[in-house]
Amino acid sequence: MSHGTLYDKVWERHKVATLPTGQDQIFIGLHLIHEVTSPAAFGMLREEGRHVAFPQRTFATTDHIIPTTSARRPFADPQAEGLLAVLEESVAANGIEFFGLDSGSQGIVHVIGPELGLSQPGMTIACGDSHTSTHGAFGAIAMGIGTTQIRHVLETQTLALDRLKVRRLDVNGELRPGVTAKDVILAIINRLGVGGGKGYAYEYGGSAVERMDMEARLTLCNMSIEGGALNGYVNPDEVTFAYLRGRRYAPRGAAFERAVAYWRSVASDSTATYDDRVRFDAAILEPMVTWGINPGQSVGVTQRLPEIAALAEEERRGAEAAYRHMKLRPGDPILGTPIDVAFIGSCTNGRITDLRAAAAVFKGRKVAAGVTVLVVPGSQAVNRQAEEEGLPEVFRAAGAEWRGPGCSMCLGMNPDKLVGEQICASSSNRNFIGRQGSPRGRTLLMSPAMAAAAAVTGKITDVRTLEREPS
Repeated sequence: MSHGTLYDKVWERHKVATLPTGQDQIFIGLHLIHEVTSPAAFGMLREEGRHVAFPQRTFATTDHIIPTTSARRPFADPQAEGLLAVLEESVAANGIEFFGLDSGSQGIVHVIGPELGLSQPGMTIACGDSHTSTHGAFGAIAMGIGTTQIRHVLETQTLALDRLKVRRLDVNGELRPGVTAKDVILAIINRLGVGGGKGYAYEYGGSAVERMDMEARLTLCNMSIEGGALNGYVNPDEVTFAYLRGRRYAPRGAAFERAVAYWRSVASDSTATYDDRVRFDAAILEPMVTWGINPGQSVGVTQRLPEIAALAEEERRGAEAAYRHMKLRPGDPILGTPIDVAFIGSCTNGRITDLRAAAAVFKGRKVAAGVTVLVVPGSQAVNRQAEEEGLPEVFRAAGAEWRGPGCSMCLGMNPDKLVGEQICASSSNRNFIGRQGSPRGRTLLMSPAMAAAAAVTGKITDVRTLEREPS
């Protein structure tokens, strides 16, 4: 087993006991909730006459079901309105801080946790959402949990968990212009597979990761779950500490310096041992585009779609199903694939740096005829910063729609959905059948800049060639 890694250190410091089942009971330092998975958990507590043990360790927001055109209440969708109403009543009854629509801090749970300074190194973090691994970018063990587990955290502030193995992913070298953290994680999933991380926590490192800013690291860790890993993290360093300094819930003054000393101590030792280690050369990576119905089915933008016979035998049936659904052909280039919709946003790529990257492509250009573009900030804070920088004007001038904060078209739980067989260039995290709201809709995952390039050309385009053209 691994030894001396951040995962090992944080696990041991939060371990309460070893249970008769062989699992460890782990104390959860930070619990994040939203309106979709938590209402039923609060209902369980009420039925049993139980109470929230540590309300000060739970923070709530609303994101999945929020309409992005107008957040006026009541919502047109009665189910969405009901979910939010139950959450509002539950947090008020239990003294839980709620970042609601009128708070100025509402947003996607995995965007606001970091920007508020709630997510910190050395923590255990749980949330009823599969992309909770995002928060591992700070050097935390962060995990998505189900409704029953949410109830357990609310009541006991602990979880019964199986200890994972640790795989170190070294990404060394320098990323070429136009290649982003989104491309790195898609390349990792492509190589190791959507089930390759089963039973593992992923530790991302190497010179390319060390050079990433915090928002890029958040993108990297966000899609750990797409690779089958329950946790993904980056060791905390000066980049981490600089990001946290001055955030609302981060320590201040001398307390911050004491916290930094602790945060340094939880980083993996130079002599740490891992259960597995895989190396990647950053210099050979290129912008990635998915072509199938899981995030591992991808190619570099200059490559052709794989021939069935060239795939491993266990991958062929899935590839055949993907080609049928996507209406693409083996051997064809991904370049030039036409799109109907472009979506820029989500917990993967809805932060200010993502919007800046997309705006740089849109500036001086127009959205292609027949293409619909939705640009959705990840939080009210991102929305304000984008407005201060004039980004909405850039998007609108190009013909894109600037929306309010929320999960939007990442998933079909709000009005932002694909229609029929529309094909979408998306900066989100999943391309499963029906994920974006239409059972016949087709999703191509890529970086925000690549989605913007597809939007202005009407087809999959290598953003590196587009950026060389005069705007």
